[in-house]
Amino acid sequence: MSESIRDKVAVVGVGCTKFGDLYDSTYEDQVCDAAFAAFDDAGLGPDDVDAAYVGTYLPHSQGGKAGISLADPLRLYGKPITRVENFCATGTDAFRNACLSIVSGQHDVVLVVGSEKLKDRPGRGIPRIGHQVLGKGNTAPGLFALAANRYMHEFGVTRSTLAKVAVKNHWNGKRNALSHLRMEVTEEQVLNAPMIAWPFGLFDCCPTTDGAAAAIVCRPEIARKLGKDYALVKGAALAVATGRPYYDPTFDYLGFRSTQAAAKAAYEQAGIAPSDVDLAEVHDCFTWTEITNVEDLGFFPKGEGWKAVEEGKTRVDGSIPINPSGGLKSFGHPIGASGVRMIYECVKQLRGQCGERQVKDPEIALAHNVGGPGAVSCVVVLGGAG
Repeated sequence: MSESIRDKVAVVGVGCTKFGDLYDSTYEDQVCDAAFAAFDDAGLGPDDVDAAYVGTYLPHSQGGKAGISLADPLRLYGKPITRVENFCATGTDAFRNACLSIVSGQHDVVLVVGSEKLKDRPGRGIPRIGHQVLGKGNTAPGLFALAANRYMHEFGVTRSTLAKVAVKNHWNGKRNALSHLRMEVTEEQVLNAPMIAWPFGLFDCCPTTDGAAAAIVCRPEIARKLGKDYALVKGAALAVATGRPYYDPTFDYLGFRSTQAAAKAAYEQAGIAPSDVDLAEVHDCFTWTEITNVEDLGFFPKGEGWKAVEEGKTRVDGSIPINPSGGLKSFGHPIGASGVRMIYECVKQLRGQCGERQVKDPEIALAHNVGGPGAVSCVVVLGGAG
């Protein structure tokens, strides 16, 4: 393998807006709120930044189309700013690129911002792209539902197990002041909610959300001089698989190969095994997705992630807490911001700053996104400075 980035990048500041229906906040407002929260956290300012990366999946008239959507609101003129878009892995990939720019020696301090305005768009939902026939009329819930049905048939899983994922993540999100759906739900509510695409009811699906998150990365020696409580990047890996798995007769629809590959690479960079991870923020765009993701990430064998949910292993007080933030399911999913928001949560957890949903004494945290669905995945491993 090429040279690892392990412990060569520090996350010295993080910030996040409230997620939700932010009709009174513009794209630029969100960028500023998240970025300046990260600046305050790091004890730095815009003038200290050498470069920046902005993650946005669906740009529109309010911003996100290019680096200027970060340069103008923050007055970061004359500096390299790159827009990143990579399906639901947009935010984590922007973060990965920022880390690589530090390790390459090009920059000392880099800002990452993920931001999305989805609630005040003229069209409903996320526009579909791809094959002109096979892609016509499909939706994200419908596509993931196809794989969920295959998994449930193969392993004998019922909707009750999926509902337990929603109950857990809403319990966590209720205790997170920034989450979009800050409420608890019961298993009965989840099972009786309106059906969206079988087996997914309304509470099996993450909400469409506005929001932004930011992180500041730098060389570890700079972080030490700042005297801040920082985290170290142990690994950051991206993997891309086919966006047309229905053409591949060997694809079993029981998991996502991009996640499996990205996780393997990230663990190798970090020099750890899945069992070394103390908590994980994983891509729970739907309840079943969390279950297959924890298997693809190596926390449980294929076909046994659902048992871990039933046994409570993925709760905040379980053996491997999953989505202590509330996840996409409760925190919300502004696509370009979600990955950076996961970094925010991981850093806060490693610092011990998460209150009632704090995981006990974490040393290694993982952030994971998968999108496409299943075509692209990014995995970031973070550790405390020690």
